[in-house]
Amino acid sequence: MSSDLIKGILEKNKLSISQGISLVENNSEFAPNLLSDLFKFTGNAFRLGITGPPGAGKSSIVNGLVKRFYKQNKSIAVIAVDPTSPFSGGAVLGDRIRMNSLDINSNIFFRSLATRGSQGGLASQAINIGNIFDAANFDVIIFETVGVGQIELDIIKAVESVIVVLVPESGDEVQILKAGLMEIGNLFAINKSDRPGSNKLATSLHNILTSKTYKPNEWEPKIIQTIATSEKGLEELIINIDLHEKFNKNYKLDKQKLDTRYKQSLNKIINAELGKKFWNHHRIQVLNNELLKEYQNRASPQVLSEKLILNE
Repeated sequence: MSSDLIKGILEKNKLSISQGISLVENNSEFAPNLLSDLFKFTGNAFRLGITGPPGAGKSSIVNGLVKRFYKQNKSIAVIAVDPTSPFSGGAVLGDRIRMNSLDINSNIFFRSLATRGSQGGLASQAINIGNIFDAANFDVIIFETVGVGQIELDIIKAVESVIVVLVPESGDEVQILKAGLMEIGNLFAINKSDRPGSNKLATSLHNILTSKTYKPNEWEPKIIQTIATSEKGLEELIINIDLHEKFNKNYKLDKQKLDTRYKQSLNKIINAELGKKFWNHHRIQVLNNELLKEYQNRASPQVLSEKLILNE
């Protein structure tokens, strides 16, 4: 890997960072060496996830948070994941346009990513791209997920804190529970709280969250009502972000998150390599032969998998 590219990323050179991200995003043959060379410089940034249903105002909240982090003399990188069309394969990448009001300089970096079929709200390489920003010594890395309604569990492994953005129209407590968002949120921002139903949603959330008993090392999620377009409630939100970051450090939960990401990356690499070795020409032919049969005449997946593992 080019020493100039590594040097540029470590010096927070925007062109070098962009080049590195492109290598990772496009699965370049040079990406593994780049990530390996940068690894020893990672593990320092605070990673924040923003998720929630479409139209909840996630981008507006990100915009407001970036301004406040910047006022704290922190450098911020934003990774906004846009949905890829299942028909055209293209992505709108519109968050970049919506956030062009930010004062983009060397301490603020915004990158849109297309999901490219990745499930769970994060592009498949988003965590690795976060590592590039980490190595570039950004203080805060914000992941904004697609928010398409599925359970975005992978965000738990990618960040230290998760903000779930809801609006009064998100529905009653039953719908909230069905969305699976209660499992992953550390902070709940009820955005557009000037709309009818905001207080009712806040009460429902409070009743659900307080029905659980929390251990001393378990964070009790907080509820903040916001109007992001007029920046109301964002100061309270960022205060609670700081409190959660300190809580994680006090109970060494940040280290647990770091360890989880490490294991996840390791498993992903191993599974990919084993998959390449497993699907040799013989096994592919066995599978193709089975696919030529009528569906009811095929071996069951359980039987065929055993046959493939034994390489018969």
